[in-house]
Amino acid sequence: MRRRPTGAALARQGAVIAVALGVFLLTSALMLRFYVYDQLAVIGPRTDLTLRMTDPEADYLDTSTWSTREGREVVRTTEISGGAAAGNDGWATWEVSVDTASGSAMIGHMDRRVVVDRATGRAVNCCGEHVDGDRAVRQAGLVLYWPAGADTGDRPLYDADVRSAPAMRYQGDDEVAGVPVRRYTQTIPPTQVPGSARPVPARALGLDRSGTVEASRWLELERTYWVEPVSGRVVSAEESRRETLRTEDGRGERLFLDVDLETDPGLVAAFAEEADGLRFTLRAVRTWAPIGLGALGGLVLASAPLLALRAARKADEEEQDSAPLAEDQKQVPGDDLAHAGNGHDGLHP
Repeated sequence: MRRRPTGAALARQGAVIAVALGVFLLTSALMLRFYVYDQLAVIGPRTDLTLRMTDPEADYLDTSTWSTREGREVVRTTEISGGAAAGNDGWATWEVSVDTASGSAMIGHMDRRVVVDRATGRAVNCCGEHVDGDRAVRQAGLVLYWPAGADTGDRPLYDADVRSAPAMRYQGDDEVAGVPVRRYTQTIPPTQVPGSARPVPARALGLDRSGTVEASRWLELERTYWVEPVSGRVVSAEESRRETLRTEDGRGERLFLDVDLETDPGLVAAFAEEADGLRFTLRAVRTWAPIGLGALGGLVLASAPLLALRAARKADEEEQDSAPLAEDQKQVPGDDLAHAGNGHDGLHP
């Protein structure tokens, strides 16, 4: 017959289980804080994103007729797609295309490849990066996302038009679609866009002559991003862009684009929901869960000595209880023999 475990044995088993469970909980807390969080806080290995910004009343130059269109809807669409960089899981390679259009009229187009450090969100000079085929560029600064949990300090954000990364300056806290965000603004003074020189009819630039002249595009920009700080995700964006065509000597100039772009409300709601969900997950993994598991693990470990002490007391009690029983068991056979001898007195005369 299988012997039932004693109270002391059960208490000893409880102490061992408490130690194992406490260590497991504390290890899980550390893993969440120092490993799982780091895995969740980086930019995902696969990115597919469309950012659509609109101005319903913009002005632009129709280069098919060299006439200015006023009060027209202009849409600027940025599409980003890509995955982990070959040979380095800590980087991602993004293919970026930007189209600016009014209806069927194409105002501008740009292609770009950029390699992004998934932890910092910054561009990495590697692996065939280019802007509109210019492979001599060296992109720098943030590409789109902020680092998760970043402070309020200024951050350089690369602008592919001017090939530089002016600072995005912290302007204060806000709320967008119910999500707490930080507002950052980048200002670019009138700057010549590299590689934008093109032949333009002289009369289109106000010059009193026939034929064409070389003119470059100049950009003046104020860009605002609203960033959810825990996840580093951009929730909304606005751009005020003024672009002109200018001759090298500055004598001829013509407005090319004057637009105040805002992110589509539907996209803002979707970006805010995604950022809010990621914020909750990151906070849970970084703070709430490790604190809870660590506190529980500490309590469970603290109970192990108490269970061990209880096991020792139970063992003492069981030893004391078993001592009289063993003594009785030793005395019973002698008494029985004595009584048995007295019972046989009648057999002997």
